[in-house]
Amino acid sequence: MSKNLFLSITNFLRNVERLFLPHGGHPPVLALAGFQHEHSQKSSLEFSLKNLIGDGMLWAVPKHRRSVEKRLKRKFGFPEYNWKPLREKRNIRSCLQCGHDHEMGVLCPFCYQKVLKETELMQSKIQETLGLDPVDKEVIVLYEGEKAEQTSEELKGKRIVEMKKPRPMWFTKNLLQKSTQQLSETKEVKPSDLA
Repeated sequence: MSKNLFLSITNFLRNVERLFLPHGGHPPVLALAGFQHEHSQKSSLEFSLKNLIGDGMLWAVPKHRRSVEKRLKRKFGFPEYNWKPLREKRNIRSCLQCGHDHEMGVLCPFCYQKVLKETELMQSKIQETLGLDPVDKEVIVLYEGEKAEQTSEELKGKRIVEMKKPRPMWFTKNLLQKSTQQLSETKEVKPSDLA
């Protein structure tokens, strides 16, 4: 559709050029014998409509905003022609921890908000205690009563941040364990921790 429109407009412009500018430029002026007319060659290049318009037209740009009625007809269809009613969601599950409903395959938004608040508290506490100094050592976050469980050798060479509240039930210690393993010196590959 747009290609045909473009071709018809370009053909129209060429016809207008031929009508008003038959020689490709201004009409020829009186020529004098032995006098080279320098205007004849440049004028055909300078005054063509294609050069004047160039790429000044925009194509495939909507001129008017879609009305609400048209948007709703596109979304829900038209009852007499093509009706697209709303469908119920069948992938809703209730969270096992809090009981709120959420879509299957998506984290529970209520539980996720709890995690966000706790991580923001941890980040603000880390910034209060350590400041803006570069982190050159490992940072450990300890909640109330956890410092007694750790030995001094485990805490040696690490920066400690203490939270003055008990650890939440859902925030287990294994969430803070490193996921990367140390490189082994042996070349043997054995399965470990299968059970």
